[in-house]
Amino acid sequence: MSAAKWIGECVLKAILMEACTWPKPGLVTPISQGAHADMDIWLFMTSSTAIAPCFYRCAQLGEDHQGSPQSLLQALRVTGIHYEKRLLQSTNQVNTQRGILFAGSLLAAAAGRLHSRRDVMTYDTLSHSVKAICQDLCRRDFSALDLRPPQTYGEKLYLSHGITGVRGEAENGFPLVCNIGLPALHQALEAGLSWREALVDTLLSLMAQCDDTTVLSRGGFAALAEIKSRAGHLVALGGMRHPDIDKALGDFNAWCLAQWVSPGGSADLLALCLAMYFLCHPSDGEIIKETI
Repeated sequence: MSAAKWIGECVLKAILMEACTWPKPGLVTPISQGAHADMDIWLFMTSSTAIAPCFYRCAQLGEDHQGSPQSLLQALRVTGIHYEKRLLQSTNQVNTQRGILFAGSLLAAAAGRLHSRRDVMTYDTLSHSVKAICQDLCRRDFSALDLRPPQTYGEKLYLSHGITGVRGEAENGFPLVCNIGLPALHQALEAGLSWREALVDTLLSLMAQCDDTTVLSRGGFAALAEIKSRAGHLVALGGMRHPDIDKALGDFNAWCLAQWVSPGGSADLLALCLAMYFLCHPSDGEIIKETI
């Protein structure tokens, strides 16, 4: 298998594992639609299939690119736009995975670039490679707002509160993934939790820290504060090691459904955690044996 295909496989596997993890408060799982009337696990499988080739192609672009790392971004965007259209066509215009399509494509390209340079694949080198590709991304993308009014909720958040969302996370090399998500994932696995449990644990840690723009778009800052508070409380109790965690997660999910909020940004960060883990620990990713 070529390096680019293997990189694409790692990203796709991470996306599928995130989608299949349960319970995830407010999010789509194999047993719940979460706070979504227009999507379920079957739609996620459909859109994942539609965007799967994008990650291999972006890894290949990273491998083949000869210019500066930031000059790679335009080629990635052309490819990403093509697969964004494929995603929306496959879901009848439902936005299941645009966030992880963007972030996962950047990670795949960063990994491809490292491979072509014969650099060691570590969390730190992947982070720096993403940061190099996305240098000055927010200033360049948001500079258009000097000439026109905001057209998206993300642009409005940037103007009103300086929140940069997934662009800012990418420009800084995915700091929430590296500083919060991956340490939580390692701690959970080292404690002997199953993969499913470890991913729920990691998601809670991310939810407690992430200024999730998906939550903000649905419920505003009050909902975001409550999401972070509830997730942080469960982390402090021990997460999936807490004896009453099933009831606590059920209550958390019920609140998300009642408020109709879904932490989709945190879910994307969880998928990125997994992808980086598999890229840096290839032998661990060969066989995932789950214990329910």
